[in-house]
Amino acid sequence: MHQVYVDIIVSAIIEQFFSEEHFYLEHLNIDKDQWENWKNGRGNLNNEDMQKVKSLFTDYEWMLTQKIMRQTVLFPEKRNIAVSEYKRLKTMIARKWMKSDVGRAELLPFNNSIQDDEGFINLKVSIAYGEWGFDDIITFRLPSKLQPQLEGSKVELLDWMDENLMETYVMD
Repeated sequence: MHQVYVDIIVSAIIEQFFSEEHFYLEHLNIDKDQWENWKNGRGNLNNEDMQKVKSLFTDYEWMLTQKIMRQTVLFPEKRNIAVSEYKRLKTMIARKWMKSDVGRAELLPFNNSIQDDEGFINLKVSIAYGEWGFDDIITFRLPSKLQPQLEGSKVELLDWMDENLMETYVMD
């Protein structure tokens, strides 16, 4: 199960920071040995660093990673597809939220100048419950060339998500 956990985290790091090295050196301020020891289960990250790792995910995405990891315990054959399954489920859930009219989508700028330079945008799909801090949120990093297609009406966005989100996000 530890390897599935690491694989999902590394996938999120590459999606958001483009390299593990940039993440552990610049974001966690640790060296390669500490990072590799943690990845290989031979060491721990301190609580502050683990919070930084967890911040790669929204609360809803973090919950989804826990469910994926639990599934790989029950079905070991799913271990090799855990990352793609995580991404597939994110897209499926976001599409269902949008189709049910409870979901809201918006484009967000990146918090990291590296992504801006590389030409990516964030698509945020959320459900608001009217209680501060309890919204469910799923985010996707997508090529910025898609921005004109995503800025239309809700119907156009929903159509785009139905036709393209799985292919664009999961296969990326």
